[in-house]
Amino acid sequence: QVQVVESGGGLVQPGGSLRLACVASGTIFSVYHMGWYRQAPGKEREMVAVITTGSSTYYGSAVKGRFTISRDNAKNTVFLQMNDLTPDETAVYYCNGNLRVVNGNITPSDNWGQGTQVTVSS
Repeated sequence: QVQVVESGGGLVQPGGSLRLACVASGTIFSVYHMGWYRQAPGKEREMVAVITTGSSTYYGSAVKGRFTISRDNAKNTVFLQMNDLTPDETAVYYCNGNLRVVNGNITPSDNWGQGTQVTVSS
């Protein structure tokens, strides 16, 4: 089982950028697909970005072209670079470890972190 801890959230102005990090432990990081999800108040959790063991990437339609997911297997870390943020993207951002990715269909695992709050406001 993989344990994950997120960091990097905070307050940012509209149009600003943040970089989130998720450190995984308890397993061989390189063999797991990793991803980021977010949940805004009153809304369901949604997929933001996923990176596979082969570094293929998937993005939610709302973030394509603005967010970039990457991984550093030597540091057991997955990153989410978020640019041009909007107030609607205020949410708790969660890391998920060991997602299932089959023919482009993505299913998160039960391995969630505590989340990191991102607030986009002027």
